[in-house]
Amino acid sequence: MMNKTSTVFYCFIVTIVVTFVCLWGGGASASKHEDIGIYELNNGHFSLKCTNWGAAIISVFLPDKNGEFSDVVLGYDSVKTYKNDSTYFGSVVGRVANRIGGAQFTLNGTRYKLDANEHQNILHGGHRGFSDVVWKVVKHKKDGDSPRITFSYNSYDGEAGFPGDLEVMVTYALVGKYKLSVKMVAKPKNKATPVNLAQHTYWNLGGHDSGDILSEKIQILGSHITPTDGELIPTGEIASVKGTPYDLLKPSVIKNKIKDLPDGYDINYVLDGEEGKKMKLAAIVWDKKSKRSMKLTTDAPGVQFYTGNYVKDVKGKGGYVYEAHAGLCLETQGFPDAVNHPNFPSQIVNPGQTYKHRMLFAFSIDD
Repeated sequence: MMNKTSTVFYCFIVTIVVTFVCLWGGGASASKHEDIGIYELNNGHFSLKCTNWGAAIISVFLPDKNGEFSDVVLGYDSVKTYKNDSTYFGSVVGRVANRIGGAQFTLNGTRYKLDANEHQNILHGGHRGFSDVVWKVVKHKKDGDSPRITFSYNSYDGEAGFPGDLEVMVTYALVGKYKLSVKMVAKPKNKATPVNLAQHTYWNLGGHDSGDILSEKIQILGSHITPTDGELIPTGEIASVKGTPYDLLKPSVIKNKIKDLPDGYDINYVLDGEEGKKMKLAAIVWDKKSKRSMKLTTDAPGVQFYTGNYVKDVKGKGGYVYEAHAGLCLETQGFPDAVNHPNFPSQIVNPGQTYKHRMLFAFSIDD
């Protein structure tokens, strides 16, 4: 039996050893967990760079009418800056993209309270949504005929308040001369849960440092929108765009339409076409000066058109400062706050089911 002095000394030694092991092991684990990199895809016609922080697209280089390449995506020079980003530049957002009113919903008789990060509501998955986590690189083929990269993330039960464990995978692939394919897949492991993933890249087809997107022309193939209240939460109504600034069924110069919207565009369009898994045309964007265009098709029921209204004094790539309307987002998605509106397409996915979401960005350059 040890005396009091020996016991104190022994406890001191054990404490030192345990502390050392925890720091050493924890440090190694943290370092491994924080292994963040930049990954390139290049098919000889155009290129893309992304990072496993938020599975974010950080650049897309495309030629213009003169063959000059420009980066058409807003973003930052360093991955470190993405970790402090509040604009969601290029990120995959979820578990549920867009807003959920009151940061709560009821599913199978259980009320779930979520991580409110925008007033009383939750936006893009809360304070630490999928845009603010490290994704695992599953596969990466840098070049060749079909360069691609697949990221995965395991979301735990209770993360941001959402029920159940969820396995998520996102694949970016250059599938044609100027085509970018994005595929998202998610599988609940043990509980039913809402899933609504979106890709939040800010596009400026004139180049990320070319000024605003107000002179670009856009067409959105949505005859209806889901109107919102003062906090951008859907009212539950599905309204026609006819006779409103939201009518973009015909190609329209953005500045000619946005002048009637004090805050700019930030609205979900109900896409025309059959519901289901078929790909349908969502939007087309044209840039007159560079002659670049972008055609977006998707199997999602909606697309959020956002004109970067709240971007202000953001120091981006090359030191260029982004202001309001420096880029536009076309976030294909399920309808916002669908968990609280039974008339909206359901986002609930049960164990044994698979959530799938596809989009195709087809770029072209006119002579």
